[in-house]
Amino acid sequence: MNTSFSQLTAAALGLAEKQVSATIALLDEGATIPFISRYRKERTGGLDEVQIEAIQAQYEKLKETARRKETILNTIEEQGKLTPELRRRIDETWDAPVLEDIYLPYKPKRKTRAEAARQKGLEPLATLLMLQREEHPEKAAARYVKGEVKDADEALRGACDILAEQVSEDERTRHTVRQAFARQGVLTAKVVKGKEAEGAKYRDYFDFEQPLKRCGSHRLLAIRRAENEGWLRVSIHPDNEACEERLERQWVRSRNASGRLVGEAVQDAYKRLLKPSIETEFAKLSKEQADDEAIRVFAANLRQLLLAPPLGRKRVMGIDPGFRTGCKVVCLDEQGNLLHNENIYPHPPVSKPREAFAKVQAMVETYRIDAIAIGNGTASRETEDFLKRQTFRREVQVFVVSEQGASVYSASKIARDEFPEYDVTVRGSVSIGRRLMDPLAELVKIDPKSIGVGQYQHDVDQGKLKKALDQTVESCVNLVGVNVNTAGTALLTYISGVGPQLAQNIVDYRTENGAFTSRKELLKVPRMGAKAFEQCAGFLRIPQAENPLDNTAVHPESYAVVEQMARDQGCSVKELIADKALRQRIDLKRYVTDTTGMPTLQDIMQELDKPGRDPRGPIECFEFDPNIHSLDDLREGMELPGIVNNITNFGAFVDIGIKENGLIHRSQLADRFVADPNEVVTIHQHVRVQVVGIDRERKRIQLKKVD
Repeated sequence: MNTSFSQLTAAALGLAEKQVSATIALLDEGATIPFISRYRKERTGGLDEVQIEAIQAQYEKLKETARRKETILNTIEEQGKLTPELRRRIDETWDAPVLEDIYLPYKPKRKTRAEAARQKGLEPLATLLMLQREEHPEKAAARYVKGEVKDADEALRGACDILAEQVSEDERTRHTVRQAFARQGVLTAKVVKGKEAEGAKYRDYFDFEQPLKRCGSHRLLAIRRAENEGWLRVSIHPDNEACEERLERQWVRSRNASGRLVGEAVQDAYKRLLKPSIETEFAKLSKEQADDEAIRVFAANLRQLLLAPPLGRKRVMGIDPGFRTGCKVVCLDEQGNLLHNENIYPHPPVSKPREAFAKVQAMVETYRIDAIAIGNGTASRETEDFLKRQTFRREVQVFVVSEQGASVYSASKIARDEFPEYDVTVRGSVSIGRRLMDPLAELVKIDPKSIGVGQYQHDVDQGKLKKALDQTVESCVNLVGVNVNTAGTALLTYISGVGPQLAQNIVDYRTENGAFTSRKELLKVPRMGAKAFEQCAGFLRIPQAENPLDNTAVHPESYAVVEQMARDQGCSVKELIADKALRQRIDLKRYVTDTTGMPTLQDIMQELDKPGRDPRGPIECFEFDPNIHSLDDLREGMELPGIVNNITNFGAFVDIGIKENGLIHRSQLADRFVADPNEVVTIHQHVRVQVVGIDRERKRIQLKKVD
């Protein structure tokens, strides 16, 4: 069966079967996607993470279809109706809708009108009508007036019910209707009468109609949400008349009375059975496609957020700003440990700016603060302005950071375990400060859904969303790598092959035995078997290790290759890493073996050039326009600096320093057509924008990106 899966997956994705087969084998062996893409390039032909994820998804889908086939075959066999031809068709079919069409006539049903008619003995009459030769069907029907059948009309109605079900279960007929929905399906939304005021935020969809294939995922998800909340009635339909005419041409072969009855049965089949069934199918399919697109956007945004540049190991002051309750201030050391916390009240209604600055100045001096991180929520701009007006006795950089999800972290078990003696306000401020130091290490502690860089994340398939976001986090963590001697359980959990229990075991071992001195020592951690070590070792870093390769992305399985290179150059591994001239003399072809190919050797050389290099870029300071503090300060035509804080498939939302974010519609992102806003902007990118529209009533700001 696996050979078949490889062929089918390769055909579906346009990849070589050899690559797919090798990838599936690795996945079945328990290898993770980051490990396969980084350390098994020879086996997969250099497939990247995106391609491997696609193979995994297609493979899982095929396995699910195979399980469904087993159920279908067993059910039909139990009925004694499984012919060799039917088995062959089911075995060869991998298209889910077609498979269900084949199964439909055999699928156990609740008591339908057609089944009730069969029980009354009317199936022979239905067969007679379908032949369409009987000129006087009412006379033929009279022979069936007995028992529960009171008259000829009732007999004919029952026979037509049987015909309608036969038509609705016919594969060719279902394909015809499905094609009509695919080509001409129109999504229609109407406001529920009397709900106009309550559902006002959806008024753009009160009288909405658009071809389904042109309806964007964000629009469809908004419409479905409004439907679920009870504000809209939604339907999908093709050209009904054309569809009925097509079906009548397919089924009606006579102009006599029997033919007319068959025509009526076809119309009934379409309206009562076929159209609702295929509409449900397309509603489900379009929702799944919208979900997939929304999840793709969310995952892309999350990836950019997680890979945001870190400030690094600096002493940081984290501030959760506020008015009435004051600003919650914490001081952190280079490792993110909490040194001190207190409140300041620089803003109304308390208004003690002098006292507030004196406290900040004292904390900066006492704890040798290098940078200040201010959350971007309420009173953020005011707090930033307050601090930038002050003069410190040492150089201090001021940053505004996203605080989305900080409140979720502060109330979480992870936060309670880290700071059991402090309340949520202190924990939230710590999270803000740590986000500046290392966004990735801090954000992995939060459920990705709570970070708020997606669209309609609560409306999509939650299982699919969780899987996609977890894969994104795993990919980012393994791309950057982790210092095994400083990483917490949350971060270690996402390392390839580790997981929650082993992550906790690593932390416990470190606590009991001190810092790890080599990667080999990881094998002493309880439950760290050979397979888990193989999967995780290359992604775990030990900065002060005796073997310098332990602080690189070179996998321990390749240490012998590097050591041989060093011997051939007459030096140590440490000297080889330090001396570029020595590395340039290496002829990689000499080190190619059956298991170590040129892709791995090239990766090794790149790593030796910049051992332990962080793929994230340098952090940059940013300043909002000092004259803009609220929506009232905006005027059309203004040009302003801004920070992209969310990207959707219809545009990018930009923080311009006020409560309301502005939207750059994708048509305003560039002087060309933009299919995907991610082609033009990234999360946290600093941009210049022009205000092109202000809807003060709805508090909406339209922006244009200025090059």
